[in-house]
Amino acid sequence: MPYILHIETATECCSVALSRGNEVLAIEENANSQTHAATLTLMIERVMHACDLSLSEINAVSVSKGPGSYTALRIGISTAKGICFALQKPLIAVDTLQSLALAAAQVMPLEDAIYCPMIDARRMEVYSALYNFKNNILKSNESIIIDNHSFTDYLKKDIKIIFTGNGAPKCVSVLENECAIFVETRCSARHLVPLALQSFENQHFEDVAYFTPEYLKEPNITTSKKNI
Repeated sequence: MPYILHIETATECCSVALSRGNEVLAIEENANSQTHAATLTLMIERVMHACDLSLSEINAVSVSKGPGSYTALRIGISTAKGICFALQKPLIAVDTLQSLALAAAQVMPLEDAIYCPMIDARRMEVYSALYNFKNNILKSNESIIIDNHSFTDYLKKDIKIIFTGNGAPKCVSVLENECAIFVETRCSARHLVPLALQSFENQHFEDVAYFTPEYLKEPNITTSKKNI
């Protein structure tokens, strides 16, 4: 059973876990979105210490690849790539939305439902995708603006949609339909474990030198006007 270090920084939650097989041995989480850069390496140290292991003993590093916060993703992926490069460990990338969909299916298992993970992209915009109960993708990752016409093709046919993630609350007041179901699931390194293990077993690794996050859209960068 491989030891895999998992890093999740796609949203406001900074999370690190160590697993052996499907078992989570230790986990650290911090919901403060302003401290990813300052706390991530310390969280990794504490997780490894809790398991009495060194980074040289892990078999791989998995990281949430996005979509999500531009800056937060860069912090997590840069850290993961640094560990892999220094220790010659394989890098596993896990789709952030897919991991959320899988977690929601475990919380609310409905075989005939569609799972819609959502990540906040500011205002009424979200990053979303659609998965079935078996975590097979039905609609690829995209950036969409939520309004009262969103997902009507499914909801009008009485197809249950399970919305989850930190972008889902935007839909609560807009999608007033009994088939729109909301499950509170946030991004966590814990949710990366089964997908990362599957990739490890299939030897599906990323090129450490060239791997980049999945941003979906350009970052919203503003210029300070203090000295203008």
